[in-house]
Amino acid sequence: MTTIGSYIRELRSTKGLSQADMAKKMQMSRPTFIQIENDNRELAISEAEKLASILGISFEELRLKRTPRNIEVTVNNKTSSLKQTTSTTLRIDVPQKHLDKFKEILLYICEKISGQPNVGQTVLYKILYFIDFDFYERYEEQLIGATYIKNHYGPTPVEFIKLIDNMKQEHDIEEIKSKYFKYPQTKYLPLRKANLSLLTAIEKDHIDWELARLADKSAKELSDFSHKDVPWITAENNQAIDYEAVFYRTDATSVRRYDDDDL
Repeated sequence: MTTIGSYIRELRSTKGLSQADMAKKMQMSRPTFIQIENDNRELAISEAEKLASILGISFEELRLKRTPRNIEVTVNNKTSSLKQTTSTTLRIDVPQKHLDKFKEILLYICEKISGQPNVGQTVLYKILYFIDFDFYERYEEQLIGATYIKNHYGPTPVEFIKLIDNMKQEHDIEEIKSKYFKYPQTKYLPLRKANLSLLTAIEKDHIDWELARLADKSAKELSDFSHKDVPWITAENNQAIDYEAVFYRTDATSVRRYDDDDL
Protein backbone atom coordinates (compact mmCIF):
# COMPACT_ATOMS: atom_id res chain seq x y z
CA MET A 1 0.00 0.00 0.00
CA THR A 2 1.38 3.42 -0.96
CA THR A 3 1.82 5.72 2.03
CA ILE A 4 2.11 9.48 1.86
CA GLY A 5 5.82 9.21 2.70
CA SER A 6 6.58 6.76 -0.10
CA TYR A 7 4.48 8.88 -2.49
CA ILE A 8 6.55 11.96 -1.62
CA ARG A 9 9.77 9.96 -2.01
CA GLU A 10 8.70 8.73 -5.45
CA LEU A 11 7.79 12.22 -6.69
CA ARG A 12 10.99 13.69 -5.27
CA SER A 13 13.12 11.07 -7.05
CA THR A 14 11.24 11.66 -10.31
CA LYS A 15 12.15 15.36 -10.11
CA GLY A 16 15.78 14.55 -9.35
CA LEU A 17 15.71 16.19 -5.94
CA SER A 18 17.68 14.91 -2.96
CA GLN A 19 16.36 14.87 0.60
CA ALA A 20 18.73 17.75 1.33
CA ASP A 21 17.29 19.70 -1.63
CA MET A 22 13.75 19.17 -0.38
CA ALA A 23 14.63 20.07 3.20
CA LYS A 24 16.17 23.34 1.99
CA LYS A 25 13.12 24.18 -0.15
CA MET A 26 10.81 23.30 2.76
CA GLN A 27 12.95 25.37 5.16
CA MET A 28 13.38 22.50 7.59
CA SER A 29 16.23 20.23 8.65
CA ARG A 30 17.09 17.14 6.60
CA PRO A 31 16.31 14.79 9.56
CA THR A 32 12.84 16.36 9.82
CA PHE A 33 12.20 15.80 6.11
CA ILE A 34 13.42 12.20 6.42
CA GLN A 35 10.85 11.69 9.19
CA ILE A 36 8.14 12.85 6.80
CA GLU A 37 9.27 10.45 4.08
CA ASN A 38 9.34 7.63 6.63
CA ASP A 39 5.78 8.46 7.78
CA ASN A 40 7.07 9.28 11.26
CA ARG A 41 5.97 12.92 11.25
CA GLU A 42 2.68 14.60 10.34
CA LEU A 43 2.61 17.46 7.84
CA ALA A 44 1.07 20.74 8.91
CA ILE A 45 -1.34 22.22 6.35
CA SER A 46 1.11 25.01 5.45
CA GLU A 47 3.87 22.42 4.98
CA ALA A 48 1.65 20.19 2.85
CA GLU A 49 0.69 23.14 0.62
CA LYS A 50 4.37 24.10 0.18
CA LEU A 51 5.35 20.48 -0.50
CA ALA A 52 2.62 20.09 -3.13
CA SER A 53 3.80 23.27 -4.85
CA ILE A 54 7.43 22.06 -4.92
CA LEU A 55 6.43 18.65 -6.32
CA GLY A 56 4.08 20.17 -8.91
CA ILE A 57 0.88 18.54 -7.66
CA SER A 58 -2.30 19.90 -6.13
CA PHE A 59 -2.83 20.10 -2.40
CA GLU A 60 -5.80 17.74 -2.83
CA GLU A 61 -3.71 15.10 -4.61
CA LEU A 62 -1.32 15.07 -1.67
CA ARG A 63 -4.11 15.10 0.90
CA LEU A 64 -5.95 12.18 -0.66
CA LYS A 65 -2.83 10.04 -0.34
CA ARG A 66 -3.46 10.08 3.41
CA THR A 67 -6.45 7.75 3.07
CA PRO A 68 -4.97 4.25 3.46
CA ARG A 69 -7.82 2.46 1.69
CA ASN A 70 -9.93 2.56 -1.41
CA ILE A 71 -13.31 4.27 -1.44
CA GLU A 72 -15.88 3.00 -3.91
CA VAL A 73 -18.97 5.10 -4.63
CA THR A 74 -21.83 3.64 -6.66
CA VAL A 75 -25.16 5.16 -7.65
CA ASN A 76 -28.43 3.23 -7.39
CA ASN A 77 -32.13 3.80 -6.79
CA LYS A 78 -32.21 2.45 -3.26
CA THR A 79 -31.50 3.83 0.17
CA SER A 80 -27.88 4.84 0.61
CA SER A 81 -25.67 2.53 2.61
CA LEU A 82 -22.10 2.38 3.83
CA LYS A 83 -20.33 -0.98 3.98
CA GLN A 84 -16.92 -1.93 5.32
CA THR A 85 -16.24 -4.81 2.92
CA THR A 86 -12.55 -5.38 3.70
CA SER A 87 -9.87 -3.74 5.79
CA THR A 88 -8.86 -1.57 2.82
CA THR A 89 -12.14 -0.84 1.02
CA LEU A 90 -15.03 1.41 2.00
CA ARG A 91 -17.97 0.96 -0.34
CA ILE A 92 -20.71 3.60 -0.39
CA ASP A 93 -23.96 3.15 -2.32
CA VAL A 94 -25.61 6.47 -3.14
CA PRO A 95 -29.24 6.75 -4.31
CA GLN A 96 -29.75 8.77 -7.51
CA LYS A 97 -32.20 11.11 -5.77
CA HIS A 98 -29.57 11.89 -3.13
CA LEU A 99 -26.95 12.58 -5.81
CA ASP A 100 -29.30 14.88 -7.74
CA LYS A 101 -29.93 17.03 -4.66
CA PHE A 102 -26.22 17.15 -3.85
CA LYS A 103 -25.57 18.31 -7.43
CA GLU A 104 -28.02 21.21 -7.27
CA ILE A 105 -26.73 22.31 -3.86
CA LEU A 106 -23.14 22.26 -5.11
CA LEU A 107 -24.12 24.28 -8.18
CA TYR A 108 -25.88 26.82 -5.97
CA ILE A 109 -22.86 27.11 -3.67
CA CYS A 110 -20.55 27.60 -6.66
CA GLU A 111 -22.87 30.26 -8.09
CA LYS A 112 -22.62 32.17 -4.83
CA ILE A 113 -18.94 31.89 -3.92
CA SER A 114 -16.78 30.23 -6.62
CA GLY A 115 -15.63 33.68 -7.81
CA GLN A 116 -13.92 34.33 -4.47
CA PRO A 117 -10.16 33.76 -4.67
CA ASN A 118 -10.01 31.65 -1.48
CA VAL A 119 -12.69 29.19 -2.61
CA GLY A 120 -11.24 26.00 -4.03
CA GLN A 121 -11.96 22.32 -3.50
CA THR A 122 -10.69 22.25 0.09
CA VAL A 123 -12.87 25.19 1.16
CA LEU A 124 -15.87 23.55 -0.51
CA TYR A 125 -15.24 20.32 1.40
CA LYS A 126 -15.39 22.07 4.76
CA ILE A 127 -18.39 24.25 3.88
CA LEU A 128 -20.33 21.17 2.74
CA TYR A 129 -19.46 19.44 6.00
CA PHE A 130 -20.78 22.29 8.13
CA ILE A 131 -23.89 22.67 5.97
CA ASP A 132 -24.67 19.00 6.51
CA PHE A 133 -23.77 18.59 10.16
CA ASP A 134 -25.18 21.94 11.31
CA PHE A 135 -28.49 21.22 9.58
CA TYR A 136 -28.64 17.83 11.27
CA GLU A 137 -28.01 19.40 14.65
CA ARG A 138 -30.64 22.08 14.10
CA TYR A 139 -33.45 20.00 12.58
CA GLU A 140 -32.48 16.36 13.24
CA GLU A 141 -32.84 15.70 9.52
CA GLN A 142 -30.28 15.33 6.77
CA LEU A 143 -29.89 18.00 4.11
CA ILE A 144 -27.32 16.56 1.70
CA GLY A 145 -26.48 13.59 3.89
CA ALA A 146 -23.06 13.01 2.34
CA THR A 147 -20.55 10.65 3.93
CA TYR A 148 -17.57 12.49 5.42
CA ILE A 149 -14.28 10.80 6.23
CA LYS A 150 -11.97 12.09 8.97
CA ASN A 151 -8.48 12.92 7.80
CA HIS A 152 -5.66 15.14 9.03
CA TYR A 153 -6.91 18.19 7.10
CA GLY A 154 -10.53 17.91 8.19
CA PRO A 155 -13.72 16.23 6.90
CA THR A 156 -13.81 15.04 3.28
CA PRO A 157 -17.10 14.22 1.46
CA VAL A 158 -16.32 10.94 -0.28
CA GLU A 159 -19.10 11.28 -2.87
CA PHE A 160 -17.64 14.56 -4.11
CA ILE A 161 -15.28 13.23 -6.79
CA LYS A 162 -17.95 10.91 -8.22
CA LEU A 163 -20.37 13.83 -8.30
CA ILE A 164 -17.91 16.19 -10.00
CA ASP A 165 -17.07 13.59 -12.66
CA ASN A 166 -20.78 13.22 -13.39
CA MET A 167 -21.31 16.98 -13.53
CA LYS A 168 -18.37 17.52 -15.87
CA GLN A 169 -19.69 14.84 -18.23
CA GLU A 170 -23.10 16.52 -18.26
CA HIS A 171 -21.52 19.98 -18.77
CA ASP A 172 -23.00 21.28 -15.51
CA ILE A 173 -19.69 22.46 -14.14
CA GLU A 174 -16.18 23.34 -15.29
CA GLU A 175 -13.07 22.38 -13.34
CA ILE A 176 -10.32 25.00 -13.33
CA LYS A 177 -6.76 24.50 -12.10
CA SER A 178 -5.40 27.73 -10.67
CA LYS A 179 -3.28 29.02 -7.82
CA TYR A 180 -4.16 30.74 -4.56
CA PHE A 181 -1.08 32.77 -3.72
CA LYS A 182 1.60 30.26 -4.79
CA TYR A 183 -0.31 27.08 -3.98
CA PRO A 184 -2.21 24.91 -6.51
CA GLN A 185 -5.98 25.24 -6.29
CA THR A 186 -8.89 23.43 -7.96
CA LYS A 187 -11.93 25.62 -8.60
CA TYR A 188 -15.37 24.76 -9.97
CA LEU A 189 -17.40 27.15 -12.12
CA PRO A 190 -21.12 26.45 -12.69
CA LEU A 191 -22.24 26.22 -16.33
CA ARG A 192 -25.95 26.41 -15.51
CA LYS A 193 -28.23 27.72 -12.78
CA ALA A 194 -29.06 25.41 -9.90
CA ASN A 195 -32.54 23.88 -9.73
CA LEU A 196 -33.67 25.18 -6.35
CA SER A 197 -37.03 23.41 -6.56
CA LEU A 198 -35.32 20.45 -4.88
CA LEU A 199 -34.73 22.57 -1.76
CA THR A 200 -37.19 23.71 0.88
CA ALA A 201 -37.14 27.34 2.00
CA ILE A 202 -35.56 26.26 5.30
CA GLU A 203 -32.81 24.35 3.49
CA LYS A 204 -31.98 27.28 1.22
CA ASP A 205 -31.94 29.73 4.14
CA HIS A 206 -29.64 27.40 6.04
CA ILE A 207 -27.19 27.18 3.12
CA ASP A 208 -27.21 30.97 2.71
CA TRP A 209 -26.52 31.40 6.42
CA GLU A 210 -23.57 29.01 6.29
CA LEU A 211 -22.10 30.75 3.24
CA ALA A 212 -22.41 34.14 4.90
CA ARG A 213 -20.41 33.01 7.94
CA LEU A 214 -17.89 30.63 6.33
CA ALA A 215 -17.23 31.56 2.70
CA ASP A 216 -14.61 34.24 3.44
CA LYS A 217 -12.46 31.89 5.53
CA SER A 218 -9.31 30.24 4.19
CA ALA A 219 -8.86 26.49 3.87
CA LYS A 220 -6.66 26.51 6.97
CA GLU A 221 -9.17 28.50 9.02
CA LEU A 222 -11.97 26.11 8.07
CA SER A 223 -9.80 23.08 8.73
CA ASP A 224 -8.84 24.41 12.17
CA PHE A 225 -12.51 25.13 12.89
CA SER A 226 -13.54 21.59 11.90
CA HIS A 227 -10.89 20.21 14.26
CA LYS A 228 -12.80 21.77 17.17
CA ASP A 229 -15.99 19.92 16.23
CA VAL A 230 -16.97 16.93 18.38
CA PRO A 231 -18.05 14.74 15.41
CA TRP A 232 -14.57 15.14 13.88
CA ILE A 233 -12.77 14.78 17.23
CA THR A 234 -14.56 11.55 18.17
CA ALA A 235 -14.22 9.85 14.76
CA GLU A 236 -11.39 7.42 14.05
CA ASN A 237 -8.84 8.48 11.45
CA ASN A 238 -9.96 7.60 7.90
CA GLN A 239 -13.37 6.49 9.17
CA ALA A 240 -16.82 7.94 8.46
CA ILE A 241 -17.85 10.76 10.81
CA ASP A 242 -21.04 10.04 12.78
CA TYR A 243 -23.85 12.57 12.35
CA GLU A 244 -25.26 11.69 15.77
CA ALA A 245 -22.18 13.20 17.42
CA VAL A 246 -23.52 16.71 16.70
CA PHE A 247 -25.71 16.38 19.78
CA TYR A 248 -22.57 16.32 21.93
CA ARG A 249 -21.03 19.47 20.46
CA THR A 250 -19.53 22.16 22.66
CA ASP A 251 -20.25 25.87 22.39
CA ALA A 252 -17.24 26.19 20.07
CA THR A 253 -19.15 24.74 17.10
CA SER A 254 -22.76 24.15 18.19
CA VAL A 255 -25.38 26.06 16.17
CA ARG A 256 -28.49 24.86 17.97
CA ARG A 257 -29.99 26.80 20.81
CA TYR A 258 -32.06 24.34 22.75
CA ASP A 259 -34.15 27.09 24.34
CA ASP A 260 -34.55 28.92 21.02
CA ASP A 261 -33.96 27.06 17.74
CA ASP A 262 -33.85 30.17 15.57
CA LEU A 263 -30.49 30.91 13.97
